Amino acid sequence: MNLTSPFSLCLFTITGLSLLGLPIGHSMIGGSILYLLLAGLDMGTAAEQLLNGLYTSYILLAVPLFILAAELMNLGSMTERLLAFCNAIVGRFRGGLAHVNVLQSIIFAGMSGSAIADAAGTGKMMQKMMTDGGRYPGPFAAALTAVTAVIGPIIPPSIPMVIYALVSDASIGYLFLGGVVPGLLMGLAQMGIISWRAKARNWPVEEAVPLRDLPGITWRAFPALMMPVVLLGGIYGGITTPTEAAAVAAAYALLISVLLYRSVGFRDFYKSMLVSAKSTASIGMLIAGALVFNYVITVENIPDTLRVFLAGWDLSPIGFLILVNLILLVLGCVLEGTTILLIVVPVFIPTAQALGIDMVHFGVVVVVNIMIGLITPPYGLLLFIMTNITGEPLKEIVKECMPFLLAMLVALIAMTFVPEIVLWLPRLAGYEG
Repeated sequence: MNLTSPFSLCLFTITGLSLLGLPIGHSMIGGSILYLLLAGLDMGTAAEQLLNGLYTSYILLAVPLFILAAELMNLGSMTERLLAFCNAIVGRFRGGLAHVNVLQSIIFAGMSGSAIADAAGTGKMMQKMMTDGGRYPGPFAAALTAVTAVIGPIIPPSIPMVIYALVSDASIGYLFLGGVVPGLLMGLAQMGIISWRAKARNWPVEEAVPLRDLPGITWRAFPALMMPVVLLGGIYGGITTPTEAAAVAAAYALLISVLLYRSVGFRDFYKSMLVSAKSTASIGMLIAGALVFNYVITVENIPDTLRVFLAGWDLSPIGFLILVNLILLVLGCVLEGTTILLIVVPVFIPTAQALGIDMVHFGVVVVVNIMIGLITPPYGLLLFIMTNITGEPLKEIVKECMPFLLAMLVALIAMTFVPEIVLWLPRLAGYEG
């Protein structure tokens, strides 16, 4: 590789600006403009790629709408009612509150579409519930909230899957369906680890909620529980597109919180809009930078070069998936997930297609890899978030995460080698891939 070529200098610029603290999206735009200048290309192409990519991708509208829906639920009393419902179902078992943490993440996954939103939304609440009276160690409670939040973007809706659909042209509806069984599999794996550790550490059994109270608790949580039904029913019933379903989800969360639960006022709504706008702007700049940098990658013909290079290895589809898993798991330790989806994954897609790998299966495997990266040291964004939320030492949180991380890696291996784990539900819905 020529270290003084325009592409090399582009990479050095992006890395240097990032190390200096500039957001990665801005760094990619800066490095890409430098490449266009040095390569003698029209620098206005950067603006053209950015605007065309953002304003012609209708599916990207789903991202701010899912973020807004999650913010409205966090501000309202939906979360508290869901936690009460989860406690009534699984709180009676040994390590009950830990099981509640997993179950609420599975249910909440059908609403927010973001692991970070799930962790931030319930993190403080679950931490207080689990550590109150010394029932569970603080680092374990923080680690568990981090690993259960990973389930959120695997079970629909999923912001990472929306972004993957953008770069791969895969069906977002079938991607959502493909994530259901893997997400439930990971939840069961986490509950298995909890049961084992609860018995070994003699964790408490919560007071069982009387069966006569269960209908009332369920009824109070019912509007919140209907959110996934409204969201997914609209998509798979052919009533709405995924983007329209995201708008319906945000409107539903607003109506339930304001009119039925009466837990969100105008000031709260304004705050949620503000937080959602900031989060959307952050993701939007990252996508904008990636769109410009992807043009540079296309000009350099890197996807085809990689495809020819890998073809020389004569990899089977399974061999290629194993290689991709290893690369993504390593990158997940140091890079943010959206960056991987927008920059790294598009380079693999042509080879995956040439090998006949199903794009829905590939997408779910990619997203699971990236989610595992959120709890993998040294970067592990969710680990840092839970450290800030709870004040627990990062070292102790990482230590408590390890058994869950191993269980999730086993689940990843299973869905890599057995595509039907991902494709069973989509094929029931008519997917022919």
